Amino acid sequence: MTVFLASQSPRRRELLAQIGIVFEVIEVDVPEVRGVGEPAIDYVSRVAREKAGAGLLQVAAVPGAIVIGADTEVVLDDEVFGKPRDADEAAAMLARLSGREHEVVSVVWAVSAGREEHAVSVSRVRFMPLDAARIAAYVATGEPFGKAGAYAIQGRAGAFVSRLEGSYSGVMGLPLHETAQLLEAWPAVEAAPRD
Repeated sequence: MTVFLASQSPRRRELLAQIGIVFEVIEVDVPEVRGVGEPAIDYVSRVAREKAGAGLLQVAAVPGAIVIGADTEVVLDDEVFGKPRDADEAAAMLARLSGREHEVVSVVWAVSAGREEHAVSVSRVRFMPLDAARIAAYVATGEPFGKAGAYAIQGRAGAFVSRLEGSYSGVMGLPLHETAQLLEAWPAVEAAPRD
């Protein structure tokens, strides 16, 4: 069987490689628009499933193809914080997260021609209080862009996290425990040789 990762995220590629899975990358373009009244967790799951499905269409001719699709979003007061459009939006997101606890919802789907499985990881993250100067300095690094909730826990924003309950890799974008468990359901998935 051949594993494909339907993702443009370098973080997801690094994480999947970290657990020794041999995979190929395919790029998909799936709209990330939450439906009116759609629960946050359902939205994240739907987007992840649509990514996996779009990827499977691209590799349908590959025998035994398994496609992994994932989505991760920051949720505060049932509002989904996607990727900031600009510096002002990034600063506004960080100001709202300041001194508060939020959830990071990460959903992974593994799909093949005859099977679909998924896993959900919900982590709780508390930020220290952040003043305007600290937020502005962080936004100026450029790190918030392309990141849900305008921060990267594996980067400079790791210093903002006073408490994490859940999956560190899930907050990064791919919960490794859950992903490994999903792929174990397909025993023919190839692991990379250990050094």
